[in-house]
Amino acid sequence: MHVQEWLETVPAVAVYALVGIVIGLESLGIPLPGEIILVSSALLASQHGDIDPVILGACATAGAIIGDSIGYAIGRKGGRPLLAWLGGKFPRHFSEAHIATAERSFQKWGMWAVFFGRFVALLRIFAGPLAGVLHMPYWKFLTANVLGGILWAGGTTAVIYYVGIVAESWLKRFSWLGLVLAVLIGLTSMLVLKRKAKKTAAATAEPAPAPAPASVGD
Repeated sequence: MHVQEWLETVPAVAVYALVGIVIGLESLGIPLPGEIILVSSALLASQHGDIDPVILGACATAGAIIGDSIGYAIGRKGGRPLLAWLGGKFPRHFSEAHIATAERSFQKWGMWAVFFGRFVALLRIFAGPLAGVLHMPYWKFLTANVLGGILWAGGTTAVIYYVGIVAESWLKRFSWLGLVLAVLIGLTSMLVLKRKAKKTAAATAEPAPAPAPASVGD
């Protein structure tokens, strides 16, 4: 079942909790589809008045910040063995190549890797644990974590919510144009196919040219 269709079957409180928990676990270092859940929930909020986009954005933001902070604490305590363990459990996400890429980003950008990593799926999973493993000062991590969480979670919720409202309004207002366009496309396709079929039939019906008579000298 599609994510949004499934979300429509649960109450608003469950949607808020699900968004916060999934994003929190993803930020903690567990590869889950946090962005898909957030986008689907924001679209659902634009279509149903039961879900408050402000509460939804707040839950997403809280999950992102808390999850990243827990991931930081686990990474700081677990160190390199933790990354090796995660590589064994989730080889597609925590392979040596992925870890090396994330580590280079941290060494180059520092706390900005935590901030901008919120917008990149790979770094979003790595940011908390890897910042802890690399012993980034917590105040730097927390600053980037809070700012990135607010901008990513709150911003994504707001953008998708308003896009959903505008799109739904536009579709209701111009639905007849879509119908007319679909009919025109269908008629045009039918005429083109009919014309090609006639040309093919005419070419098949034409008799093959008779072979030229052989010359006397042959």
